[in-house]
Amino acid sequence: MQADPFNRNCGSRKVLDRIGDRWSVLIVLTLANGDKRYGELADRVDGISQKMLTQTLRGLERDGIVTRTVHPSVPPRVDYALTDLGRTLLDLVAGLEAWATNHLAEVEAARARYDAH
Repeated sequence: MQADPFNRNCGSRKVLDRIGDRWSVLIVLTLANGDKRYGELADRVDGISQKMLTQTLRGLERDGIVTRTVHPSVPPRVDYALTDLGRTLLDLVAGLEAWATNHLAEVEAARARYDAH
């Protein structure tokens, strides 16, 4: 069977849900320059709750996009990193980030025009 994200039963739609989620995009971007600890991710991704960060990291790990490494120390140290598969997303999510930042003023102007009606 060929992947078809327009079909609600196709697994590719779940993949799109994962990689298109705002928190996933921001976490992948945060991990672009190397491993990060949980607290570093929480500090960088402003507004994400502890529950949502944990849930998103688990989903990304399950999908093979992120690895979780527990180091035997006291207290335990846990690092998160992109896998080779996760690194293939970098150009895509960096493009989304660039588009959002480069076109922010235009989008805000469009919203203001729309809301004025």
